[in-house]
Amino acid sequence: MTDDVPVLRIRGLSKEFDGFQALKGVDLEFGKGLLIGLIGPNGCGKSTMMKCISRIHEQTTGTIEVAGKDVSSMKAAEVAKLVANVPAEAGQTFGISVMDMVMLGRYPFVDRIWWEDPEDERVTKEAMRTFGIYELRRKQVALCSSGERQRALIAKAYVQEPRLMLVDEPTSHLDMKYKLQVMEYLQKMARSDMTVIVAEHDISLMARYCDVCVIMKRGEVVAVGDPKEIITEKLIREVYEVEARVGLDADGEIYVLPKRYVEGSL
Repeated sequence: MTDDVPVLRIRGLSKEFDGFQALKGVDLEFGKGLLIGLIGPNGCGKSTMMKCISRIHEQTTGTIEVAGKDVSSMKAAEVAKLVANVPAEAGQTFGISVMDMVMLGRYPFVDRIWWEDPEDERVTKEAMRTFGIYELRRKQVALCSSGERQRALIAKAYVQEPRLMLVDEPTSHLDMKYKLQVMEYLQKMARSDMTVIVAEHDISLMARYCDVCVIMKRGEVVAVGDPKEIITEKLIREVYEVEARVGLDADGEIYVLPKRYVEGSL
């Protein structure tokens, strides 16, 4: 992929479910090496858009291109070589070990029945070391802490070697330490030329780590840009129907402090 081809280009994306318009004419374009925060209230279309990008959902109208390729014309295995998904939960793990789960991320490259070749094993072990879970490689995923499971999910997506990674609420069940740790891992991945889109409810966390924030409401994009420029008290009120204080701390990092819901919004 040449530098002038966007990692992600979305034009006129709409998605309808039984008459409900979940996405309405979304246009977005991003290059490589960015950590992008996807922010908005529940039901605004964040997860739907990510599922359309990875072809879990078929879009109703519009086009989605990843690395210059129209995903609607690609097979699932082909999309998986470009786009990796990190869900909020590991789901059923059925006694699987951490190493086996991370190794599953190599499935887009499978062209044989017995597929764990030395390259798959090398990439998997390297990823586990990168995300600090190598010592857990024989441990059952079900017995891991929330932070360990989240790092294993990210490592699984990482070994797919995608151009674009989609991460859904990675810190929702984590304590303060692991929230920061996971975001720092994602930031490092973006710095290695992988574009990472994170859907998250913690606005202050997104504002601190993300290069770009996309703000959504009722299926539409209402703002895109540098979080320090677009995240304002007025925007928080309009999007979330909440009064908040938005400011900079002593280190120049933006923070959002919710105060109260707007009277009459309930």
